[in-house]
Amino acid sequence: MQEPPPLLDKCLGFTRHRELMEEGIYPYFQPFEESYGPVARLDGREIIMVGSNNYLGLTHHPKVKEAAVAALKRFGTSCSGSRFLNGTLRVHEELERKLARFMGKESALVFSTGFQTNLAVISSLAGKGDIVYCDRDNHASLIDGCRLSFATTKKFKHNSMSDLENLIENHSGNHFTGGRLIAVDGIFSMVGDILDLPGIVSLAKRHDACILLDDAHSLGVLGKGGRGTAEHFGLMDQVDIIMGTFSKSFASLGGFIAGERAVIEYIQHHSRPLIFSASMPPACVATVITALDLIQKEPEMREKLWKNTRRMKREFDRMGFDTGNSETPVIPLIIGSREETFLFWRKLLDHGIYANAVTSPAVPPNMDLIRTSYMATHEDHHLDRVLEVFEKLGREYAIIDPSRAHPVTSRAAPDS
Repeated sequence: MQEPPPLLDKCLGFTRHRELMEEGIYPYFQPFEESYGPVARLDGREIIMVGSNNYLGLTHHPKVKEAAVAALKRFGTSCSGSRFLNGTLRVHEELERKLARFMGKESALVFSTGFQTNLAVISSLAGKGDIVYCDRDNHASLIDGCRLSFATTKKFKHNSMSDLENLIENHSGNHFTGGRLIAVDGIFSMVGDILDLPGIVSLAKRHDACILLDDAHSLGVLGKGGRGTAEHFGLMDQVDIIMGTFSKSFASLGGFIAGERAVIEYIQHHSRPLIFSASMPPACVATVITALDLIQKEPEMREKLWKNTRRMKREFDRMGFDTGNSETPVIPLIIGSREETFLFWRKLLDHGIYANAVTSPAVPPNMDLIRTSYMATHEDHHLDRVLEVFEKLGREYAIIDPSRAHPVTSRAAPDS
């Protein structure tokens, strides 16, 4: 047999995943058979899902499913082309108009995935001679967008405005003639805390920087109207570009940006990820249009989400779990080591609970955690069972720290 090329040596030496499979604690690529939102079927049995980003529970809303089916019948399964050529439908433009109006911006542009959206924006706007400032806990798509852009990337300590200010001031003065972009998450997707957006806005104004706000986990969740982090802080008109995804609260797939018309049109005509990718399928577009309508007409969904969030945060803190600085429906339970995290994940699954095992590089080393997230469609009996299992296993595996176990006031953000 011919020896493989040296480039593939790394592949042949990669065996850790198989070792974890043999141990029965491999937590990734689990093939679900069915999903009903708060409940799913895995390996022939029902489990309670607390590992989804389906925050408002709209993936199974009757109106959402009806809209997807109707679009499928009318337009077929695909546009079979990019937005730039044959892949733009009237429904794409309808969605963009509605998103722009919802976000209070002049214009909007939709993409086929959220990851693609961040690649497109940063690589289009930032280039050689420019600087992009990124929070160290930013989503991988923001980091990769910086790599694609050829701009200089500077990472600042998580949510640290003092560190960001130092970085900016170190590159100020007459010698710097480029542009500045501050690219940040609204809700940090692994640990559930909220960006210090007022601090970002203040620094951006003082140093003439542009703000790209990734609100993938904030739209539908934060703000009185579900418009995300900027609405939550009353700063809708202070953020240059707001990015969002459709795979969370909007129950579909894709992403978008909203901002000034000139900026959106520039990206539309210079973005390689947009121009050279097939457009968002019609059924996905129709799903988002309907979800957007429901988000605006049924605020009680968001109220139920926050009721569930406050309860789970309060109870986990009472038990003595380390939930970090979470203020949102994303509530991490910090374990510490990778092996212990994988084992705890397996025991949860054995008891009918599905959460996410998160390890480095998604979180810092030795900060491995179980990521839980909650939906408006979780009922009390679902949450009762989740709390029962977590408390039992937390004590059994000494994850709970008795010194932290006391009644607390929830740190969850206000029901905004």
